[in-house]
Amino acid sequence: MMKKPELLIPAGSPEVLRTAVHFGADAVYIGGEAYGLRAKAKNFTMKEMAESVDYAHRRGVKVHVTANILAHDADLEGAEEYFRELSGIGPDALIIADPGMFMLAKKFCPGAELHISTQANNTNYATFNFWHSLGASRVVCARELSLEEIKHIRERTDPELAMEAFVHGAMCISYSGRCLLSNYFTGRDANRGACAHPCRWTYALMEEKRPGEYLPVLENERGTYIMNSRDLCMIEYIPELVDAGLDSWKVEGRMKTALYIATVARTYRRAIDDFFESEEKYRANLDWYREEIRKCTYRDFTTGFYFGKPNETSMVYDNNIYQSEAVYLGTVAEAAPGGAGKFSQKNKFRTGDEIEIMKPDGRDVRAKVLELLTEDGIPVPDAPHPGQVLWARLSEQPEEGDVLRTV
Repeated sequence: MMKKPELLIPAGSPEVLRTAVHFGADAVYIGGEAYGLRAKAKNFTMKEMAESVDYAHRRGVKVHVTANILAHDADLEGAEEYFRELSGIGPDALIIADPGMFMLAKKFCPGAELHISTQANNTNYATFNFWHSLGASRVVCARELSLEEIKHIRERTDPELAMEAFVHGAMCISYSGRCLLSNYFTGRDANRGACAHPCRWTYALMEEKRPGEYLPVLENERGTYIMNSRDLCMIEYIPELVDAGLDSWKVEGRMKTALYIATVARTYRRAIDDFFESEEKYRANLDWYREEIRKCTYRDFTTGFYFGKPNETSMVYDNNIYQSEAVYLGTVAEAAPGGAGKFSQKNKFRTGDEIEIMKPDGRDVRAKVLELLTEDGIPVPDAPHPGQVLWARLSEQPEEGDVLRTV
């Protein structure tokens, strides 16, 4: 019997967590202000984490907390107290990569499951069994594994040990995310959460005796992007992922907007549900999934290593610019009768514009902006200031949690 997978969605802030829950996540993973690998994300204070865990749990959604740095001695000094505080908050799981952090989490946060991060290079069944013997309840597959290798591991591990793998989002060009380029160039350690993303920079070839003369390396006149990976997208391969026996499908993106999270969560939620209703329904809706997934930022798509070793054409993206077919306007924080919605404005738009209201059920409702008002009720012609809280009166009724966008 096929097992329906958990859809695990990232959240870099409480607002985005609420969007992930609203748009179909079974579980959400977040980071605190320390010990995670996304130091530049907004992340969660302990108070925000407690409120968010309560919000998600009241809606039947689990919360996993990342603590997956590769720790140095100095990093361990506050870890005991950090895990004690987390224990009082009650997350469902902690995501760990470092064995020392694993033992501290096991001791001081005993109520949470321990999940082993992809950062730990989990590439064989013996490694999965090793972590399970120490008390881990889940291991995240290394990005370098194919679906055939995942199936092979599944057959040789305890069914009680859950297996998780990434299905969508940015890919790291280094091995399982372990990269030293950022540390070398900038002093910011990617393995401790401060990656400067040098793999996205422009590179060119220079001959030793001709300093200052930069030669292109085939890609284009600006340089080469030989380390700049495309984004992973497995929306067209739901049957193959199900067949591999994975328990949890993970989306990358703790630094992404609410629009990205809403779009990806809703698309994968619908694709999974459609497939488990019938494969015919899933295949009939493939065009909708393809079109919808491109309405958030992406660097063109790849299937990564899932179908064997990728070649340069299928893996490397020839520039470092995101594409997007939609613009994020804001998320409705409060709704009122008469088409009114309160939101924090993210991009500029005007009275008279046509926009789209994203609904969690898959509907995209076209609406005209009839009026924009400040919080004090003063009419304004447009929304010029990012982050400004406004009321919009629309020709269609928005609801709390809906996402507003232009396409």
